[in-house]
Amino acid sequence: MQRFESKTVVVTGGGGGIGGATCRRFAREGAKVAVYDMNLEAAEKVAAAIRADGGQAQAFRCDITDRASVDQAVEATQQNLGPIDVLVNNAGWDVFKPFTKTEPSQWDKLVAINLTGALHMHHAVLPGMAARKAGRIVNIASDAARVGSSGEAVYAACKGGLVAFSKTIAREHARHGVTVNVVCPGPTDTALFADYKEGAGNPEKLMEAFTRSIPLGRIGQPDDLPGAILFFASDDASFVTGQVLSVSGGLTMNG
Repeated sequence: MQRFESKTVVVTGGGGGIGGATCRRFAREGAKVAVYDMNLEAAEKVAAAIRADGGQAQAFRCDITDRASVDQAVEATQQNLGPIDVLVNNAGWDVFKPFTKTEPSQWDKLVAINLTGALHMHHAVLPGMAARKAGRIVNIASDAARVGSSGEAVYAACKGGLVAFSKTIAREHARHGVTVNVVCPGPTDTALFADYKEGAGNPEKLMEAFTRSIPLGRIGQPDDLPGAILFFASDDASFVTGQVLSVSGGLTMNG
């Protein structure tokens, strides 16, 4: 029996690099995958590829910054795929500038996507999990939340807030059988990282510096993340909650 057979799994930002890899891995392990993304075309592409491989997946347009959009997506998911067993909050966005060169309008967008969006998702999904006395939530933060990252001040603040929020929700809902854990990617070869390199002005030099600084000797790939995410979402982690795990090739080694 596969670990997630008959389970309904929601992945936000499911049309992107890490999100898409995570959706595909869940589907291979038997899950019914709800692929959430603002870009419905990208979500449909991931869902279609899963179905072509014999898995179960459905795409849903969801703007996590808009509570009405979240509620509509959650309701449609439950109607089509069943009660939500696993929530992976993966959607994110960043702007790569020194803090003093950013604008308040950018802060608002960063907070809305990277923090408030996750709050919307928790608020929409947690009541059902608590009522069923079962659920797994995995929040994707960033090593920027743990050690800081130049040019990502507000993003790091949001992800740090998500870590603290996750620990609190883990405490509040432990008695309901709901676990909440956090995965922190390091530098990973995604569209967001490509933007980061361009913002640095010298992408090749930055890539070389990152590669030298990572003990395992390479930048992460989207497929490096699902193993940790699925562990936290599985019954193997039924006695694990409120924890934070870096997947960074050893770039950060926090206790």
